[in-house]
Amino acid sequence: MLVIPAVDIKGGNCVRLSQGKAADEIIYSSDPVKIAKRWENEGAERVHIIDLDGAFEGRPVNSSQIVQIAEELSVPIQVGGGIRDIDTASFLLDAGVAKIIIGTSAVQNLDFLRKLIKKYPQRIIAGIDAKNGRVAISAWTDVTDLCAIDFARRMEDEGVDEIIITDISRDGMLTGPNLEWIREMSESVGMGVISAGGVSSPEDIRNLLNLQLPNLRGAIVGKAMFSTSDFLEKSLEITKGKK
Repeated sequence: MLVIPAVDIKGGNCVRLSQGKAADEIIYSSDPVKIAKRWENEGAERVHIIDLDGAFEGRPVNSSQIVQIAEELSVPIQVGGGIRDIDTASFLLDAGVAKIIIGTSAVQNLDFLRKLIKKYPQRIIAGIDAKNGRVAISAWTDVTDLCAIDFARRMEDEGVDEIIITDISRDGMLTGPNLEWIREMSESVGMGVISAGGVSSPEDIRNLLNLQLPNLRGAIVGKAMFSTSDFLEKSLEITKGKK
């Protein structure tokens, strides 16, 4: 299972939000590229990049920094936030981004998703962000009536390579991942699953591993990367069986 550090970009800075609320912003660095390189140097095998401005505005905003990260890192990066048309998707994927994350558009524009999967197989991730089991879109401001489990199954049927599942209530709160929900979501599909939200310590990584879910490919870690000393080193010791 991969431990995937997050770099969230807003206003050109590396920030973290709590439950996706723009007002609850903590700025960790004015140089997101430097932070991404730091995570790679500490042992990350994949890095998660979100254009928060893009997510809120529905169009890419911090593309130049994202492309620079793709160029300077040797490990794959997955990118989301405001990717809602073929031109934006193609620009990022052709610039060296390994995979793109489609959230709102996966709900609102299934034809767009199908075209992406056909053009870029194995490079499309569906972001399933949920509140009380229902899918949220538009930077989490709109909670739909879609059941997250049903939507995950639909994404698998459409040929999505992986899903990222986020329990919005846990995001940025350092309260531990929602293990029961992660198990339920993972067992409902056969494709790869990446969990997000709530990780606060390396022990949370151990708890995710102990679920013994063969398709749980990784866990995204945000605020804990900054708040816990040597988080990545200690977590990698756990995932690689050294502790």
